[in-house]
Amino acid sequence: MSNNQILGRGINNYFAQSYQKLGAKRSYAWILYVTGLLVHIVATILFFYKKNKSTYSEKYEQQRANIIASGICDEWASEYREQELSKANFFNQKIDEQQLQTTIKQLIDKRINKEVEKQLLESNVEQKSYATYFSELLTKPSFLLVTFIPGIFMYAILILCSNPFVRFIVERIFQSLFVIAGVAILVFTILYISPFDPARNLLGVEATPAQIENFNKIHGLDQPYLVQLWHSLSGLFTFDLGNSLAGKEDITQSIMNKFPVTLEIALFSLVMAIIIAIPVGIISAVRPNSFLDYTFMLLALIGLSIPSFWQGLIFILTFSLKLQWLPATYNPNNWVSIVMPIVVLGTSITASIARMTRSSMLEVIHEDYIITARAKGLSGKTVILKHAIRNAMIPIITVIGLLFGGMLGGAAVTEKVFNISGIGSYIVDKQFIPDIPAILGGVVYIAITISIVNMVIDVLYAFFDPRIRSKMKQS
Repeated sequence: MSNNQILGRGINNYFAQSYQKLGAKRSYAWILYVTGLLVHIVATILFFYKKNKSTYSEKYEQQRANIIASGICDEWASEYREQELSKANFFNQKIDEQQLQTTIKQLIDKRINKEVEKQLLESNVEQKSYATYFSELLTKPSFLLVTFIPGIFMYAILILCSNPFVRFIVERIFQSLFVIAGVAILVFTILYISPFDPARNLLGVEATPAQIENFNKIHGLDQPYLVQLWHSLSGLFTFDLGNSLAGKEDITQSIMNKFPVTLEIALFSLVMAIIIAIPVGIISAVRPNSFLDYTFMLLALIGLSIPSFWQGLIFILTFSLKLQWLPATYNPNNWVSIVMPIVVLGTSITASIARMTRSSMLEVIHEDYIITARAKGLSGKTVILKHAIRNAMIPIITVIGLLFGGMLGGAAVTEKVFNISGIGSYIVDKQFIPDIPAILGGVVYIAITISIVNMVIDVLYAFFDPRIRSKMKQS
């Protein structure tokens, strides 16, 4: 056998095994059927055609004929006749002989089928399912060659989803699409039923009814709810958000200009929080109820309690106006101006991550495997860094993801204090009109970023916890 033939068989077996694994799940079975509809239509016709000529069908009919020829059906007929007569007498029902014969015939037929299936099962003769039949077709190189073009989407799914980690990511992407659509529908509905009138707010109180009507007609605000919702959703998923109601600015371009600033501040704040909070939480857990522990947790509690707008104003008064160390407002051309927004936004999340790290580490360091590692003579540093922190990271990662999502949506206060033209302040400015297309675009783009962050967090779960990784492979 040549190398090409071995490679061809390996590819066919790969597709057959992938189809058996994915086809076991009903959702994937339907997806594979729809994406390879033309291939499955032909395969289904062949399946039922060969099913009628299969060995199973022949043996089934043969066993059925043997049971009928044995004469046992007469005994069953007498037995069922007595049962039906007794039942009719008990309920004082009139007996229709023709109906009685029909009922007895149906009962005998069912019993024959059960006996045949029982005998075939005992003799290890099973009826081949469509999934098994299609998997066998995939092992044939000629079938794969002929059906590759019409079933290219099905084969692409088999290639992508055969790896458990890739399948996990693909599933999360589709789930994120549903989440984003749900967020868009919810936000649009809230804005639609809002008592604010965009036309009145933009045109002013002196606007005439004719002007308001013309404004609503131009922007499609006079159309029914479902029509407006459809236009908004179609625009979101085609990345054509149109123009805002105020200023006629291109919404997509505005978001692309403002969102990177918010994302940059959030990322730097998160990095600062992780660098500070995780070591602080570990030290507090390793030395519980010590002076360091009380000091760190007191600072964390203060950090959680300080309102961000108040902290921002204090920073401006102290470091900008009095000491004149840092600029009071953000300037994209001066990197020093981003320092205070990062510290203000990162203060509360640093405190939250530190407290969660301490709690998670305290739970882990008293586990049996930590005690065993210490009993084996491992140093305290090795036990903490190699065994404890790795197993304590799952709740910490969860908190980090939630806080990062909150920073993207909740950075509006910090942006307003430091005069940052980010996505948070953009949404706040637009919501009082309300500028429905602009708000919807901003919220959905934040939802997309949060969905990506959550997907990365789920992948990190598998990286840090081998039990989750094992479950992913088994599923």
